[in-house]
Amino acid sequence: MADVSPTRGDITSHPDACEMRARHDRVLGGRDVALVGGPVFLLGLYCAVSPWVVHYRTSQPDLVPHNLVIGVAIGLLALGFTRAPERMYGLSRACCALGVWMIVAPWIVGDSPDAGVVWNNIIIGALALVVGVVCAATAARSAPGP
Repeated sequence: MADVSPTRGDITSHPDACEMRARHDRVLGGRDVALVGGPVFLLGLYCAVSPWVVHYRTSQPDLVPHNLVIGVAIGLLALGFTRAPERMYGLSRACCALGVWMIVAPWIVGDSPDAGVVWNNIIIGALALVVGVVCAATAARSAPGP
């Protein structure tokens, strides 16, 4: 029977202790960006369903698939921020670009949008821009130095 008593010693004498500690620090180092993933995912989800929430399927049919695709893209960015934050540092600014696009999209994609559609996209775009700036700033702050 194996000896599993707590008196066996600690892990500091393990030959791979330094490597395990470095990997642990590397994995937890990007968790600041992962904290922003929840709000970004909710924003993407709302963007995707907003044509049905605001009821502009009939007045702006071109914006329905547009908001759906952009919402899915924002949601995928959020999943990336949560799943692999260290790899998503470079894409933090993509959320900013999607936010700016959402602000101008009603006039480019839509056909003479009404005030509800315009305000909906402006609010989604502004929130995406703010959250994207927070992600980019957090990523820049917690990125490993040279």
